[in-house]
Amino acid sequence: MCSAKSKSLAFTGVLLGCLEMVLSANTAPDIPVIDQAYSKLSNSITVEWRAVPGATNYMLTAEDGDSFIETIVKNSPGTVTGLKPATLYRITVRSLNSGGKSQPSPFRKVKTVLAAPILSVRSPSCDSIAVSWKAVHTAAGFSVSLMRSDGLGRMLKQNTTNTSLIFTNLDPGTLYTIKAYAWNANGMPGDDFTYNQRTKGALTYSVTVSSGLLKLRCNTSSASCVVPSLQCSSQYYVSVTAYNDGGSSEPTDAVSLKTVPCAPVNISIEEDEPGHLLVSWSSVSLGHYYVVFVKSDDGLEVHCNTSYTQCHFQSDCGFTYFISVFAYNKAGQSPLGDVFNYTTAPCCPSDFRAAFLSSDTVRLSWAAVRGADLYETRAAGGGGEVQCRDTAPACTLSALRCSTAYSITVRSFSEARGSNTSCAPRHLATAPCSPEIKNISKEGISVISVQWQPNNEEATYIVTARGEAGLWHCTSTRNSCTLMDLPCGSAFSISAIARSPAGQSLPSYSIPLETAPCCPNDLTLAQVTQSVTNISWSVGKGAQTYVTALESPKGEAKCHTLQTYCLLGCITCGTNYTVSLRAISETGLTSRCTYQGYSSSACCPSGVKLYRLSNNGIRVFWRASDETKNYKADLHGSKGNFSCTPSSGLSHCDITKIPCGDVYTVVVVPVTDKGPKLTFCPKKIYSVTCSGSSVGMVISRGKSNIKHI
Repeated sequence: MCSAKSKSLAFTGVLLGCLEMVLSANTAPDIPVIDQAYSKLSNSITVEWRAVPGATNYMLTAEDGDSFIETIVKNSPGTVTGLKPATLYRITVRSLNSGGKSQPSPFRKVKTVLAAPILSVRSPSCDSIAVSWKAVHTAAGFSVSLMRSDGLGRMLKQNTTNTSLIFTNLDPGTLYTIKAYAWNANGMPGDDFTYNQRTKGALTYSVTVSSGLLKLRCNTSSASCVVPSLQCSSQYYVSVTAYNDGGSSEPTDAVSLKTVPCAPVNISIEEDEPGHLLVSWSSVSLGHYYVVFVKSDDGLEVHCNTSYTQCHFQSDCGFTYFISVFAYNKAGQSPLGDVFNYTTAPCCPSDFRAAFLSSDTVRLSWAAVRGADLYETRAAGGGGEVQCRDTAPACTLSALRCSTAYSITVRSFSEARGSNTSCAPRHLATAPCSPEIKNISKEGISVISVQWQPNNEEATYIVTARGEAGLWHCTSTRNSCTLMDLPCGSAFSISAIARSPAGQSLPSYSIPLETAPCCPNDLTLAQVTQSVTNISWSVGKGAQTYVTALESPKGEAKCHTLQTYCLLGCITCGTNYTVSLRAISETGLTSRCTYQGYSSSACCPSGVKLYRLSNNGIRVFWRASDETKNYKADLHGSKGNFSCTPSSGLSHCDITKIPCGDVYTVVVVPVTDKGPKLTFCPKKIYSVTCSGSSVGMVISRGKSNIKHI
């Protein structure tokens, strides 16, 4: 502690440090308030107060002016012991914790009760007991009570201000219990004192209990005695003889005594039906009625009162019942016989749940039931049975057959009773079996027929074509369905599933499917020469190679190529052709594509010649390949371009006033109703000379010979 009495300035720093330490430490708790204080024993006072926040202990103090006693307690109430009787004390309470202790509470004055009187007891005669004691300090009176120690008879009680008294008219030779206490001027009782005293016995008695040749006796100086070894369910005759120093009296008239019945035997317990226990036993001699007590292991007890030898009880599954049977007559209850126990069969599982983990595996679970040590699950169906045993309220059944109805029974077992055979089965159907695709065939363009083995009852089959182009489905309850509008030039994976109310099967094995290549949308033909035609087309999706053909009665032209174009030779001029194309995939699937017919151009004329006319004109002459065709002749030179078209059916035409002295390129082509003019007919070069007269000379430059007109 820090001293506050020092006047030296040298301690100023120390004081400040101490104050800082005190402030930083825990503070003492608040002062408690006493609610009440009282004394029930002469050496102690009990105190009750309200709890103080932060207090860990409390100090009780009792002061009487000469001394004080302190006691540490944890909480209210607390008791101060070691006090003097009939003494006035000042009682205070302090609260304690690690920070110190509080100031004392406002005190309460409490006086301890009186000490017990110390008894001196004797039996002056066979029917009396004398009691005396020393005076007790500040006692205003005394209370003394007496009663038989065996509890028989009534209690005698006397209050007195004296220090002695006598109880009379007692039973001789009997043990009595005497209890005494003092009270003060306020009537407050003090400690009590207990003493046992037996009265003197002037007489003795002999009790004879007989049954046939059996005689049992007991001797006593009191008015009662206990005869042991009596047999249950027996009739005895009882007489009493009194003895004293002068001799014995005549025995009393014999009194008939029927003992309590014996405990019932041959007890049997059975469940005549679930929920009902039948308890039966053999009849007992001298038994007037019977009481059967049935107590379950949860503490509930019921009983049956009957004059018959059997009782019915309601029972619950999964309980152990403890059964005892008593017989009764006027003498009382039979001794306790054997206590039987009977355990009913465990309850049937409830709150049943089933969850398929896969198509052939299901997990079953249920609420745990009372009395079950083990569960057995059996699933029967499809000509077989699957079972499992486990202590847990769950079971996983595997290797189940698909598309099969199972009858599932979950039974509970107990070591005491075995199986509950009354559990009702539940029904569960497994998901359909996976289909097996047997055949895939083309029914038409973009139409695919899928066939499978129908291995389920009342199932719907769904076939799916899956590819980069998307998903296509068809559904059937039979063994086939048709996929429509599949795009050309696409690859698919075909699989099937079966679906029923029980669930969905695993998918079948997938089968690849490739649709035939797409036909090119655009196809163009252009005649390159009189016997060669160029044909080109757009890309056909899914096609790797193409075969193009031009067919006519006069012959066929064909080309097989990786490209999207082709030159077809050996074309006959002026002929109508059928145009076809085959698009072929890399696996050999073929699409046959047909297009509008194609007509080759008319044949070019032959034997083209020039003749000079008299009027500075030129006649172009040719041999027509088809007299029904019209032709046109074109002359191109440095001095001008000239053309002529003859009347229908003629094979020559005239060009007037053509300049001489020039070289002309001459071409004669058939005239078409539509399309460009043909450019592949042969061209010839002629020189038209001026001879100085009206007759000129035409020289063919395309040949070695010179023709004169």
